[in-house]
Amino acid sequence: MSETAQNANSETQQEVSHEITLYAEPIAKIGEFTITNSLITSWIAVIILAIFFISVGKKIKRVPRGIHNIFEIILERALNLADSVTGDRNKTEKFLPVTLALFLFILVSNWLGLFPGMGTIGFIESQGGESVFVPLFRASTADLNTTLAFSIMAIALSHIFAVMVIGGRKHFNKFINLNAAKSIFTEYKNDKTVIIVNPIKIFVGLLEIISEFAKIASLSFRLFGNVFAGEVLIASMMAIIALVLPIPFMFMEMIVGLIQALIFAMLSLVFMTIATQDHAEEH
Repeated sequence: MSETAQNANSETQQEVSHEITLYAEPIAKIGEFTITNSLITSWIAVIILAIFFISVGKKIKRVPRGIHNIFEIILERALNLADSVTGDRNKTEKFLPVTLALFLFILVSNWLGLFPGMGTIGFIESQGGESVFVPLFRASTADLNTTLAFSIMAIALSHIFAVMVIGGRKHFNKFINLNAAKSIFTEYKNDKTVIIVNPIKIFVGLLEIISEFAKIASLSFRLFGNVFAGEVLIASMMAIIALVLPIPFMFMEMIVGLIQALIFAMLSLVFMTIATQDHAEEH
C-alpha cells in the first residue's frame, strides 16, 4: 500500500473524541447571541408544556370529566401541600402558580435528558486538529447557567412578594437595620444594653444579605449537580454495556429528576414564605 493510501486510511479511521463537559456546548450563533444545546432543550421543554396546557385548556368544562378530574385532584393536593408550608391559603394562591410552573419546567427538562438521542445525536467538528463530537441536545438543568437563572428568579420573586405583603421598609429593615442603628442614640440614656445588643442586630442583618446569595448557590448547585451526575452515570453505564445495563439507572434518574424538581419548588416556596413574614413573626 502506498504512503498516500495509508494516510487516507488513517484519516478515515481517526477516532472521534467526546467528553461530557461541565459547560453547555455552543451549536450556532445569531449575531453575538450563542445558541447552546441546553438552550435548545429548554425551548423544547417550553413548547411541550405550552402545547399540553393549551390543548387541555381548550377542553375544560364546568363539570370536569375523565382526565380533568385527575388534574383537579393533583391541583388540590398541591394546594394542600403548599398550605402546610405557608400556613395561609392567600399566600399559597400567590406563590403556587410560580413554584408549580418551576416544578413542571424542571421536571420536563430533567426527563428530557433521559430521552433516546439526548447526548447521542449531534455533529462532528474539528477543535485544535482533533475531531470532537458535539451533542445537539443536552438537559437544560445539566447546565449551570439554567439552574442559576432559575435560582436568581426564585429568590428575586421572594423579595418582590415580601415587598408586596409586608412593605418595602419592613423588608429592607431585615437586612439594613436602620431602626437598631438609630435606637443606639435615642435609647442609650434609658437602656445601656442597646450599645451591645443593637450592633449585634445590625450584624445579623448583614448576615441575612450573605444568606440570600447562599440560597442562590444552594438552589442552583444542588439541581445542577444531581442532574449532571446522573448524565455522567448513565454515559458510564452505556460505555460498559450499551443496551441493558443503563435501563435500571435511567429509571432511577427518572425518580431523581422528580425529587429534584419537587425539592427546588418546595425550597422556593419556603424562601417566599419566610421572606413575607415580619421579623417578629419569624421569631
